[in-house]
Amino acid sequence: MLRAVPRRIYQRELLLLLAPAALSVTLLLNATQPAYRTLIERESNWQANGYQSLVQDVQAYYLALQDPTRTAESQEEAYQRAVDSSLRAQNFTQLPAVEAEGDMRLLDVQAALAAHSPDGARQALNAALRLNSQALQYARVVETDTRAALLALQRALLITAFLTALFSMLLTVRALVMWRAERERRTRRETRQRQALSLANHELRRPLQRLLLATDLLRTAPGERQGELLDLIDDSVMQLSQRADLTRLHDLYLDVTLRVQHVDLGVLVRSLSQPRVSITTPPTPLFWPVDAHRVQQLIENLLENALKYTTGRVDVTLYELDGHPEVSVRDYGEGIRESLHEQLFLPYERGPRGLAEGQGLGLSLVRRYARAHGGDVTLRNAQGGGLIATLILGQPSLLLTERARTD
Repeated sequence: MLRAVPRRIYQRELLLLLAPAALSVTLLLNATQPAYRTLIERESNWQANGYQSLVQDVQAYYLALQDPTRTAESQEEAYQRAVDSSLRAQNFTQLPAVEAEGDMRLLDVQAALAAHSPDGARQALNAALRLNSQALQYARVVETDTRAALLALQRALLITAFLTALFSMLLTVRALVMWRAERERRTRRETRQRQALSLANHELRRPLQRLLLATDLLRTAPGERQGELLDLIDDSVMQLSQRADLTRLHDLYLDVTLRVQHVDLGVLVRSLSQPRVSITTPPTPLFWPVDAHRVQQLIENLLENALKYTTGRVDVTLYELDGHPEVSVRDYGEGIRESLHEQLFLPYERGPRGLAEGQGLGLSLVRRYARAHGGDVTLRNAQGGGLIATLILGQPSLLLTERARTD
């Protein structure tokens, strides 16, 4: 199934599918870097234990010097513990940051201890206490920064989750909209196909009826009428072949592709003569660029409607007005209320009092063919009763001619 999807569209949809994951990774990387540096580089679990141990060892040394009951050996032992504690580098993590919290340095403690005297012990103790105070201050700073980093990380995760969910929701909505649009396109396509089949069925019925009538008459007709009936059969067969090409239903009935030729409209109109129909044409030929088969269908539909809705005669008149040919089809029935005239051109709309059953497709097809020829069809009630359908022919659109479409 994926092979039927164009590569460009497939790549676009794949990128959109991966977009939420890419967005999440990008936001997390950018939003968590400050918190990462705070929590990892600054040792968020840092404690001042080493500095407190230094205070305890220096204090023990100072008290040993102040106690007259202590022996010289025990005092020397306390001194060595204090010196070792000040020189144990692993106890003084983050030393530059701790020393930056005040003006006391570890070197000050070591220098005071190096004096190896009661006064030096007192100075070392004061220096150790101040350095420990700086360490506790730094510990509070680390705790504050860690709390802020955790809150920032929490906000970053919430924002990332929200944006990812929003993006995913938008993609879901987009997918639903595309699915609905595709379903509507499919429905419209199926509707157009059904409409084309209905119009084909409507237009094929007439030549079939003429063909059946001609074959019945041919069995009993005298010899001099057989030629006329054979011509009628030939014409009906040609119309069937023109209207029954299932590969061109859209071109024939919906999108309308024309095969334009200069045709004598008088000959075309007179060929539609039948009982109850009175035809009037100009005395001279009236040539016009039209698709003869489509125009014949036009007039046949107008005639069929006139004969269907009335019982009297129908007048068909071809004339030229303002440089354009027009064909009027008039019946002598009751007419149709003017408010319904335009409604009758809609598919599946029928007149209010038909004498025969129909699908209401004829006039919609008539207007479509007429407008493809650059004209139109109008309805109006005649004075004295009846309805007049007027076909106006203009210049066929070059975009709708078969030649234009194949170039």
